[in-house]
Amino acid sequence: MQIPAIRWMSLLVVVLAGAGLLVVALLVARWSRGNPVVKFQAGDQNVTAGQVTEWTFDTDPAGGPPPGAEVFGGNWVVRPEPDAPSRPNVLCQTAVAPFPALCLSDSVYTDVELSVQFKPLSGQEDQAAGIIFRVQDGDNYYIFRANALENNVMFFLYASGQRSILKRSAVRVPAGRWQELKVEAVGNRFRGFLDGQPVMEATDDCYPAGRVGLWTKADSITCFDNVRVTAR
Repeated sequence: MQIPAIRWMSLLVVVLAGAGLLVVALLVARWSRGNPVVKFQAGDQNVTAGQVTEWTFDTDPAGGPPPGAEVFGGNWVVRPEPDAPSRPNVLCQTAVAPFPALCLSDSVYTDVELSVQFKPLSGQEDQAAGIIFRVQDGDNYYIFRANALENNVMFFLYASGQRSILKRSAVRVPAGRWQELKVEAVGNRFRGFLDGQPVMEATDDCYPAGRVGLWTKADSITCFDNVRVTAR
């Protein structure tokens, strides 16, 4: 029995509508705001104002993450690089994972300035380098990241393992060379810098304090050097 053309058209509309709703649902799920889990308050800061902590990785043993770091995902390896800004070692993330991240120490900061030099080496899906700050745990923190494939920078809220955009800005992010990423967090106001130039600002009230670390995305192979953290 042949199905009339009008019924074929009706079925096609239903299928396409369903597919469209599925796409919308997937996009909503991807970018929806998760529920923030707050573990640190401003009074939990355990460093003094003005205290500076630096990681050059030069005296750390090669072949694994730096001592005292907590890896949330990915493969973080200290290794020598001939063009390291501070020789001989850098810290590189080399695994393919949704959001490779690591926390550098147990120090808790409220207001903080954090900078790092980074070099995007490769990646077909992403060439990202990021700073994470006000880290509560592996599923809750803020991200400030640059992407050499997209030529943009973004602030994200990462809450209960779900990432949502706070702010986005187009800016050239060169691949294959060292550059500096910096974030200033004072109260609920965040300022992002690339190579010393202010590139964006954002505000959010979810996390008042937390730890600090580094981040990449997907298949990004990215190296980091000279992390500098100043408590405000």
